[in-house]
Amino acid sequence: MESVKVGISDIQLIKLGLFRDSRGFFAETYQKERYAKIGIKEDFLQDNHSRAVKNSLRGLHYTCKNPQSQLLTVISGLIYDVVVDLRRFSPTFGKWFGAYLGEDGEAQQIYMPHGFAHGYCVLSDEANLHYKVSHKYEPGDERGLLWSDPDIDVAWPLEGPIIKDRDGKFPCLSQIEIKDLPKVR
Repeated sequence: MESVKVGISDIQLIKLGLFRDSRGFFAETYQKERYAKIGIKEDFLQDNHSRAVKNSLRGLHYTCKNPQSQLLTVISGLIYDVVVDLRRFSPTFGKWFGAYLGEDGEAQQIYMPHGFAHGYCVLSDEANLHYKVSHKYEPGDERGLLWSDPDIDVAWPLEGPIIKDRDGKFPCLSQIEIKDLPKVR
């Protein structure tokens, strides 16, 4: 396993050690002590599985009062994963980072602590993702940031994405009230 820090503090890309043979591969996707050594000390409470088809774009989602840290693993497929820093007092507030994750990507995992909006688009025929999260999902706490906010200007590598109606109606960052930004512990 190799952890790579990126231009936004606390975000980590993780390249898993894949043990390959003629049958395929094996990878250990989480081991608490090993992840603690690279600074990931979350008490993950819930696991989620998401599947999406090519050209789907999900996000940019975040939680407000009960922010979730996430460890996302691409099980199959290729995605372009994006995180936007929503930590009000961070020097990178409003900045984004993107990476190709999964088959033929830069890594297989991304870790994001609470305080970030998250989204991804699917570049393969379909993709399967597994999330470990540090707080249980509470529907009334979910918020969103417009995936195409011109002030953030994410360079999504697709045109005409398939999006959920709700995701297309989220506000731009400049329209979000401070009370609706993530509460960073």
